[in-house]
Amino acid sequence: MNAMKSNKSAALLWLALVLAIGFAIAILLPITPNDYWWYLRLGQDILVKNAIPTVDTFTYSQAGTPVVYHSWGSAVLFYLAYKAGGLSLAVLLRAVLVTLAGFFLWLVCRRMNHGRLGTALVLLLWVLTVSNNWSMRPQLFAYPLFAVSLWLLYKWREGCKKCIYWLPLISLLWVNLHGSFILLVILVGAVLIFPPGDKASSRKSLLLVLAGILLASLINPRGLGAWTYVFTSLTVPSSQLFSAEWLPPVNNHWQMNVFFAWLLIFPLLAAVSPRKLSRLEWTWFLVFGLLALWGERYVIWFVFILAILTAGLMADWEIRIFPDPKPGLPVMNYLLSAIFLLIPLVLLPGVRETWWQKAPPVTENTPIAATDWLAGQGELAGPLWSEIGFSSYLEYALPERPTWIDTRFEVFPVDQWQAYQDISNAAYNWQDLLDGTEANLLMVSRSNQPKLVSVLGGSSSWCDIYSDEVAVIFKRCGGGE
Repeated sequence: MNAMKSNKSAALLWLALVLAIGFAIAILLPITPNDYWWYLRLGQDILVKNAIPTVDTFTYSQAGTPVVYHSWGSAVLFYLAYKAGGLSLAVLLRAVLVTLAGFFLWLVCRRMNHGRLGTALVLLLWVLTVSNNWSMRPQLFAYPLFAVSLWLLYKWREGCKKCIYWLPLISLLWVNLHGSFILLVILVGAVLIFPPGDKASSRKSLLLVLAGILLASLINPRGLGAWTYVFTSLTVPSSQLFSAEWLPPVNNHWQMNVFFAWLLIFPLLAAVSPRKLSRLEWTWFLVFGLLALWGERYVIWFVFILAILTAGLMADWEIRIFPDPKPGLPVMNYLLSAIFLLIPLVLLPGVRETWWQKAPPVTENTPIAATDWLAGQGELAGPLWSEIGFSSYLEYALPERPTWIDTRFEVFPVDQWQAYQDISNAAYNWQDLLDGTEANLLMVSRSNQPKLVSVLGGSSSWCDIYSDEVAVIFKRCGGGE
């Protein structure tokens, strides 16, 4: 009994060490403005008006046009966290969500008798591979729900008959937080095809649960509209053409290099491993793998599956190499686990600055100073055209200055996105395109729009009125080029 207790505490120690690394990364990752700030604005509007907006109020170019805000619940939670504790609590919320996802992923692996060292290594690989998907966006709330769903399904297959009856509740939460709620139906649908044990009774239970999941998914402000939103979003031309996350993944950063290497090694591992994957596991691998290769936004869901399967394939080798782990001190293991998980808290914004002289900034490419300056320049005539990430921040921090376009790809037509791209890249007709926006003020990103900054600086039609290391503000000053 003492040896078993020691082994469990040692496994927990490995888990805590890996989760501490993920926790630290989630805290240190800067908040980019792309979607986060306009979600804060949305959450604020919902709470103030006690209703979810149905028309656009963020921009002057699409003002009054119908919009769908499916992830309204996430917007409210983001706003409440920010109001309660600023960016420090916002960052802590992200860290907690990804840590919970990692914890339940670990529970799945341990439930399947996967080795403690192999599980810890695979979990570390999961952290490193998917950390580029930890932006402050609603899908953060879906990560732990996906992991919990996998855990419940594996527990059910191992004999916990009541476990799957929690899935409709997860569906209810998920559908009001993010559009990926449909993934729960895919998970359960695959289990329905390959049920365990007594197939007749298993399928009956699964059908009942699947019905509950589908009914729960209708409990949202738009009812069946939640499903139409998912299918519509898959075919929006603007997203498909201009949003990189909808395109097939490419090895454009080190996380994706790790992903592709893992994906290439996995078939070899499956071929030589003493353990063999079940038909259900191969089905999950193929379905989520094809999704991941279809669009980069689906990679993180596939890596959940990949981590579980990889840990299982490695388990028998670990048992052979480390058949009898030396007993340790459970109390010491628990104490060290707690310390490992608490250490990253010193990295929180507002804390790290007190001891880290060159602490990294909490935000990145966010026009905080430029927006503060513009807020005091009420005499400057609009409208305002801005880089899309800047627009997200402006829509929360300076709502009295509506923007021309922002990061909500589905809201704006293809021709508007094409015009934005051409302006940002300083195409030959950039001035004519800017004239078409009717903008009198421009807030341009130094890092994302260097060509535009350059041509504006040499134009007699635009005057530089503010500049810092992040943004440059121009106003229309008349005259020709």
